Amino acid sequence: MRVLFSSRQKHDYLNDALALLSGWTREGEQIRRTLALDDTQHAALTERVAVVADALRLRPEISRRAGRTQIRVGHGDGDPLTEGEVLLAARIEDAVRAVTAP
Repeated sequence: MRVLFSSRQKHDYLNDALALLSGWTREGEQIRRTLALDDTQHAALTERVAVVADALRLRPEISRRAGRTQIRVGHGDGDPLTEGEVLLAARIEDAVRAVTAP
């Protein structure tokens, strides 16, 4: 069963969901996360994220700079965040735990 949300309720729902994702920051209509990963962890994370992103038909930006992995989810064109993008961020967190587990 799919629940329909009014725009106000949807906004509150997404904010509540984002609050549960520690380490993510919101920049306008995008969310962002920076991680200290080595090259092997970065490669493994990128592969895992690609699988989930393809399934959700989303395109996060993942880059590597100065030994850090930067992930950006959302549109930079003013479109609001979607439930799928917040779900992708949650799945990215799962992938981070998997590639950083001892």
